[in-house]
Amino acid sequence: MAFLIEAANRGSISTEPYEIENSLKFESDNVESLTKSQTASNRKTWTISFWFKRTKINSALQYVFEAGLSGSTLFSGPIIKGTEYWIIYDYISGSRKLAFYSTAPLNDPSAWYHMVIACDTTQSIATDRFKIYLNGVNLTAIPGHFSTAQYPDQDYESNINWSSSSLSIGKAPTASTNFNGYISDFNFIDGLMKQASDFGEFDSASGIWKPKEYTGSYGNEGYFLNFQDSSNLGADSSGNGNNFTQNNITSIDQATDTPTNTFCTINNLVDQNFATWSLTEGGTKGAYVAGYCGMVGTMAVSSGKWYWEGVTTSFSGTNYWQWGVIPIDAKQGNSVDSMGDAGTAWYSGDNAFYTSTSQSTNSPTYDTGYTSAGGYTAGDVWSISLNCDVSPYEMTFRINNSVPGTVANNTNRSVGTYTSARPVFPYIRLYPIASANTWHNFGNPFIATLSGGNTDENGYGDFKYTPPSGYYALCSKNLAEFG
Repeated sequence: MAFLIEAANRGSISTEPYEIENSLKFESDNVESLTKSQTASNRKTWTISFWFKRTKINSALQYVFEAGLSGSTLFSGPIIKGTEYWIIYDYISGSRKLAFYSTAPLNDPSAWYHMVIACDTTQSIATDRFKIYLNGVNLTAIPGHFSTAQYPDQDYESNINWSSSSLSIGKAPTASTNFNGYISDFNFIDGLMKQASDFGEFDSASGIWKPKEYTGSYGNEGYFLNFQDSSNLGADSSGNGNNFTQNNITSIDQATDTPTNTFCTINNLVDQNFATWSLTEGGTKGAYVAGYCGMVGTMAVSSGKWYWEGVTTSFSGTNYWQWGVIPIDAKQGNSVDSMGDAGTAWYSGDNAFYTSTSQSTNSPTYDTGYTSAGGYTAGDVWSISLNCDVSPYEMTFRINNSVPGTVANNTNRSVGTYTSARPVFPYIRLYPIASANTWHNFGNPFIATLSGGNTDENGYGDFKYTPPSGYYALCSKNLAEFG
């Protein structure tokens, strides 16, 4: 089941004419960014186009990119404030020259967004000098963080292309705040004001905004970052050689989650006691803090056969996990299976495989059913094969690619009463006495333990083990075919 709407791109269902192969994952906890020194060029006329997908949506300010000399002389944009608003501004020596405020939503962690920032201050009409396009729509600035929208003066020279200043992607060079998510297809056009239609188009079948290859000039100082060279993820592919320096970025940060094929991640807008988790690594790693907690994926399925993996790299004390699926209705945070427990408002039993660090059969008392095993240790790779083409659904759980021999009825066990009309999400619930770090792999891993170079039969994903025949990675291309 693919949820595709015009407001956000959850992965193009078409394979033509333009495919984006890679993106780059940025993480605030790792202070990951790309930086370069700017060279003197056209400060009046330029265009920036990029795609991005958020993975940590919280109250902290997140800077997608910034250029300038200091905290009072800079171009920032966009700066995203949780689910509330985002802003773009330009300052010279503390004096504001540009202010663009918007509440256009950027709060879907399953979606890719496309933004075009286009500037030409030589224009005589103020509103023609600076334009923002979000998923193909030309936005209008509104009052909010700034008292009024402020367009640049005619012939104003911005902080973009200002010699001797720096430009940073994924982090503000003048602050410690980073972007959390993926960035793809980053274009900078020097000396030309472009439109959204130069970089994207509306799909005729679905109506969603999708990428289109840019074929125009980049100008003298323009660049194109496609993140396809894992050995140099700051390489400029425009032909100008305007390469970026990698900061705390390595080849493992190269991603295949893109606007033309979106992968499942963890959704931090739908959670159980989520305050006890620290979600990092492109929405794939949950670091335990306290109490019990549960998380769900960003993609639901009601047909097809699906495969995913995970690993807990470190823990201490006694720990209990449940891995499997869970049904949630279309309204975020509400469950169609509420059990009436305020602490477990959207949790239901009989949907998961249960395992622990010991042979004990301890389990939360409100579970109505599970399959259990003990002896799980740090570094063991677990995997789930989910078959939604039968009624009720069937699920097979494996540890290190083998069905645990001590577990009865694990192979092709029924998953509750979930029928073909019931969408379910990937699910994990952790109840540790001490600490644990759990990584998930829906086909786009950021840990070598889960990166085995094995794909599904469509060639998608990177898994530790080869998915069983007929089982596929949870990504938008496969959802369009099987979901």
